[in-house]
Amino acid sequence: MVDHVMTSAGISFELTDEQKMLQKMAREFTEKEITPVAEHFDRTATFPIDIINKGRDLGLVNLNIPFEYGGPGASVFEECLVAEELAYGCSGISTAMSVNNLSSLPIMIGGTDAQKDLWLGDRMVGQGQLAAYCVTEPGAGSNVVGMQTRAERVNGHYVINGSKIFISNVNYANFYTVFAVTNPGAKHKGISCFVIERDTPGINVSKHFDKLGQRAADTAEIVFENVEVPADHRIGEDGMGFMLAMQVFDHSRPGVAAGAVGVARRALEECVKYCKSRETFGQPIWQHQAVGHKIADMAINIEAARLLVWQAAWLVDQGIANPKLIAAAKAFAADMAMQVTVDAVQVFGGYGYMKEYPVEKLMRDVKVFQIYEGTSEIQRNVIVRELFR
Repeated sequence: MVDHVMTSAGISFELTDEQKMLQKMAREFTEKEITPVAEHFDRTATFPIDIINKGRDLGLVNLNIPFEYGGPGASVFEECLVAEELAYGCSGISTAMSVNNLSSLPIMIGGTDAQKDLWLGDRMVGQGQLAAYCVTEPGAGSNVVGMQTRAERVNGHYVINGSKIFISNVNYANFYTVFAVTNPGAKHKGISCFVIERDTPGINVSKHFDKLGQRAADTAEIVFENVEVPADHRIGEDGMGFMLAMQVFDHSRPGVAAGAVGVARRALEECVKYCKSRETFGQPIWQHQAVGHKIADMAINIEAARLLVWQAAWLVDQGIANPKLIAAAKAFAADMAMQVTVDAVQVFGGYGYMKEYPVEKLMRDVKVFQIYEGTSEIQRNVIVRELFR
């Protein structure tokens, strides 16, 4: 891996000493705690709570929570460094470890000081609690404005009814950041965001879904039936939810894209190792151009994706709004990683199709990068919109 970083003073291709230490810590944690058990968690689809707790002790969970609330205060760029390393070992475990980063964003962006003190400082950092981010619905995934979950103001509280689906960590979360419609006639200006405690009456969570990949990450449906939420649990002003969700995506998508780069890097390294030992027609298979060029293309695209991801992260850290480049990073990294893992299975041949070898898991795991946090098609819609403004 080549170390690059952009700085506000210009362009540099050297990580700071602190960033190198963070990257090294994440890589060593992955080597010790994630990679050796990835197959077990994939096969059993069990939640890696012990690994999450170990990661929290090292500061690899709640990465983006600011110093003033007890967190590491990592930049988006630094989140990307960690995401690539963790996903190299297992993107399912990496996803489970990073959901707090996502769930905390609405509170960080739109919350009051008191809300940040409570849910970020006391609950996430102080008590080590998990949260879940609840946007997607059975009939409203990419179309956020189409959500049907309702929050009706009744005296001094809200009553919430509806459901959310494909929610990560929802069975293990202590509270949820939930988006719901408060003004159905106002379209995107009629959505608000709330923090809802897990033990609130009227909440039902389904069993963990049996998924194709990222099986270590808990994914389930949550249903709200006349759930009463105090008015002071609303994040931001009434109708601010859609704007919050879009800002969350800008902050979260670079890290997700970095995870895709990590899976692809793992696939490339597995291919290089395999091709050194596997011989056909009297020579290692990497010496056959059909195989060697395939691996060269993997390397080219991984390097290109990483630089695009890092540029997107740098823009967010500098406060520069650029939805086009963030969408490009997410789409390119996800599509690249999918192609790399498909090619890795092909390089391994029949062995690649067997669970005894790691590349079939990488291919299953990486598919969801083209779906969650905005599909690759939605990213292209964003790019087209920005190009033709």
